[in-house]
Amino acid sequence: MNVLRFSDLIAQGKVAGKRVFIRADLNVPQDDACNITEDTRVRASVPAIQMALDAGAAVMVTSHLGRPTEGEFKPADSLAPVAKRMGELMGREIPVIANWTDGVDVKPGQLVLLENCRVNKGEKKNDEALAQKMAALCDIFVHDAFGTAHRAEASTYGIAQFAPVACAGPLLAAEMDAISKALLAPKRPLVAIVAGSKVSTKLTILKSLAENVDQLIVGGGIANTFMLAAGLKIGKSLAEADLLDQAKAVIEAMKARGAAVPIPTDVVTAKTFSADAVATVKAATDVADDDLILDIGPQTAQALADQLKKAGTIVWNGPVGVFEFAAFENGTKVIAQAIAESSAFSIAGGGDTLAAIAKYGIEKQVGYISTGGGAFLEVLEGKTLPAFEILTKRAAG
Repeated sequence: MNVLRFSDLIAQGKVAGKRVFIRADLNVPQDDACNITEDTRVRASVPAIQMALDAGAAVMVTSHLGRPTEGEFKPADSLAPVAKRMGELMGREIPVIANWTDGVDVKPGQLVLLENCRVNKGEKKNDEALAQKMAALCDIFVHDAFGTAHRAEASTYGIAQFAPVACAGPLLAAEMDAISKALLAPKRPLVAIVAGSKVSTKLTILKSLAENVDQLIVGGGIANTFMLAAGLKIGKSLAEADLLDQAKAVIEAMKARGAAVPIPTDVVTAKTFSADAVATVKAATDVADDDLILDIGPQTAQALADQLKKAGTIVWNGPVGVFEFAAFENGTKVIAQAIAESSAFSIAGGGDTLAAIAKYGIEKQVGYISTGGGAFLEVLEGKTLPAFEILTKRAAG
């Protein structure tokens, strides 16, 4: 993707003394006392901010946090806990500025955090007047929040339209590069794993991938629907019987291209959905009427692992079983380890996927871990994200 990168501007010496506005993704989980419980996004945002400071810029950073009501600021909406944690990471005090849209006093070498941008009236609807006010605050706008790249809002899209210069920060650029490598120019075979509870939520993704991938591995409740479509019984397992035609269409689309949707040959079942339920491995043809399918069986897991080890590129979204329960984690564990051992370039995204990666300790073996849940899914659907669109347009002049 042809976009201007912040790193290029720094290399060209165009940042010193400039007012730099960074849209980061600092939307971190907090407990009831507003303490940050997981700070990955704060840590991930630091490189772009440090780059700007090291280059001699006056730096403003903003983000959304939670779901505030526009125009009604509440203490729980404040970025103050984020400023505290970021300050600890960077070894400096970081002031938090409220009511900032009409002007910000910040000098070169200084860093300020602009209060929760979603409190500003017109933010979510990408109000043009608000976007122009934001753009007037800076010389350079840096979009570094991939988690918001699928939203056209004032602080993500509008400001990029009107700022004197608009560019991609290091996090956003890394996502663009990984997505291009995995989907636009993949090393073959390209294998996609799409799992989750419902086909309906991932149907457009499945259809889009069916046109491009060499193998489409489905898991979780989605796999149950595909098993039904293949004529297998699934007992009382989660499935969407009204989408069998859609599942069959995906299977046929893959078959027409000489590609495949592997249907499980064995499964792990239980009579109840619970951590202490008795797990039984069965052939996929032997599922009883009162069975719940909670994982793929060891034979299926091994067959899929063998395919993954031969892949050129792997896209992973979703665990293939109820990996939170020890008795039903084997499928996801085997697949995670196969991805770790594969020489393929792998890109993974989605909350449950990241939890599985963390559980099995394979972070360093995955080629790229995407930080944006909704944005990652929209890319898999084949959509052009608003952030990519506006930055490409600005780069073209």
